[in-house]
Order: sequence, then structure tokens, then C-alpha cells
Amino acid sequence: MAVLAPMEARSADQLPTGEGWWFEPKWDGFRCLAFREGGEVRLQAKSGKPLTRYFPEVARTLAQLPGDGFVVDGELLAPHQGRFLFETLQMRLHPAQSRIDRLARETPAVLTLFDMLQAPEGRDLRDLPLSVRRRALEAFMADVDAQGLSVTPGTADRRQAQAWLDDRKIEGVVAKRLDGPYVEGERAMVKVKRVRTADCVVGGFRYGAESRLVGSLLLGLYNDRDLLDHVGFTSGLAAADKPALTRRLEALQGEPGFTGDKPGGPSRWSTERSAQWTPLRPQLVVEVSFDHVSGGRFRHGTRLLRFRPDKAPEQCRMDQLG
Repeated sequence: MAVLAPMEARSADQLPTGEGWWFEPKWDGFRCLAFREGGEVRLQAKSGKPLTRYFPEVARTLAQLPGDGFVVDGELLAPHQGRFLFETLQMRLHPAQSRIDRLARETPAVLTLFDMLQAPEGRDLRDLPLSVRRRALEAFMADVDAQGLSVTPGTADRRQAQAWLDDRKIEGVVAKRLDGPYVEGERAMVKVKRVRTADCVVGGFRYGAESRLVGSLLLGLYNDRDLLDHVGFTSGLAAADKPALTRRLEALQGEPGFTGDKPGGPSRWSTERSAQWTPLRPQLVVEVSFDHVSGGRFRHGTRLLRFRPDKAPEQCRMDQLG
């Protein structure tokens, strides 16, 4: 098979109900299609870009499996003390081969599989129901004893899926139709992310592009040294609220803003506009919802739920993200 577009998922607020659903944990890693053709292994990212050189230990494991050719869909993960660290995977995407080889030894990645698109004997399984593809994957893996390779858990029990959704160790749950084929590039699955909330100090803000109205609020939490660390942002503010909110924020302009980690520091979150922010005195508290934390920051933008005048800024601490 050539480069494939992996089957996608549409977002939902709740797990689907009714019969015929299969539920799996949504892992915090890199989506990975793995192709075995003879003795060659090719790892493909969700974007279609190659991953093989960055994860040589995974490629070696797949090359040792029986069968002349197979294609599987799964997730690359970086285990650490019972959790999976997304930023550890990102460190592997490095141009220096020496660094890649060192990290492969020191922090080896694992691959958990959740679909088989081509059986070891070369039979194309994509048009078959998920129930058949899952049995083929489990039968194949039953004869495999390879460290760093597993089949992701799955269940038809919605109560078990809800328990996974409540588990802090995973990002959410993916629901698939047991009678569904593998549909490349289409949102034929359902994903429900675990949503959490946190009370944060507004340590600064950014104006909108080519505007003098607020575009986003910069969020902070106090660390164990009582310094205010920048942990993310919230945008999507209602247009009707922006003039009054801008005036409110401008009245709070002043140092220190963030006294710990500041926006614009070296990180994967940095952009050309990272340094263009206005510091505020730490007086305003907001409650936001978020789906995941990575490296002490919100992975994605958060959603503003409400202002919290009843909450003291000093109460907004990093332990909310634990």
C-alpha cells in the first residue's frame, strides 16, 4: 500500500449510546500507520510524513514480526512512570541521527495497535467490518512476544468506556462502529475528550490582529515557589464583550505580569507574536475548561467559562493540573 490517509474522528460531548459501538482509550501520542513489506518497515505519521528514522527501535521490532507484509494502525507512545509524555515524543523529531539513536536507547517509544488494514499474508482488510479487523489483529498479536508492541484495550461496554473517560491517565475515548469499514481520511469515528476546569489568573493579554480590542487572555498559575507561571491562553471571546473587556484589562496594565515562566519563552508553543503581550497586575481570575496538559501547560487553547471575582489569585495554583 502507498501512503494512506488514516481514518479520522469527529468530536462529541458524550459517548454514543445504543448497540454496535466499540470503545477504545484515546492515547496521548503520535498517530502512526506501520507498513511491513518484506523485510522493510515504514512508519507514517497522520500527516503522511515519514517517522521511520525517528523511531528506529519501533521499526526494528516490527521488522522481526512474522509475515511478509502487513499494515497496522496505532499510536506511538512515550511511557514514563505510568503516564505517557507527548513532549518526549516531540524531542525525537530531531535532525541529528546521533541524538535520535541516544533517545531511542534512553526513552524508547512503544506502539499500541488498534486496527489491521492488511493481514500478514497480504489480504486487504479495509472493506471488512471493524469486528473482523480487530479479530485479525488480536490473532496476529497472540503469537507475538515483542517488547514495546501491544494491542490497545477495547470494550463494547459503555460503562467501562465512561470509566476510561474519567481516568486522568488518558486523553479521552474513541468510539467506532463494529460493523464499519476502514474509511480513509473520513471522520467515521467519534472522539470524546476528557474536559476539566481550572481557575487561572489573567497575567496578561494580547490584542487581536490589527485591532485595539482584546484577542486572547494569557493564563497563569502559581507554582510551588509562589511565582506565576504562564500556562496557556483562552480566546474565542464574544465580539460584543470585547470593548468592555478591553477597557477592564487596560485598567489593570502593569508589572509584574508573570513572575515565573513568561509567554514567548523557548518552547513549541512560541510563535512570531509570542512576545507581543501586555502584562497585567494579577487581580483578575477566570475559570476555563481544558482537555489536556503537557509539560505544565494547556496543550490547546482553553474555553472561557466565567470570571471568578470570588476567587483570590493566590488560590490559583499548579496543583489543579495534577
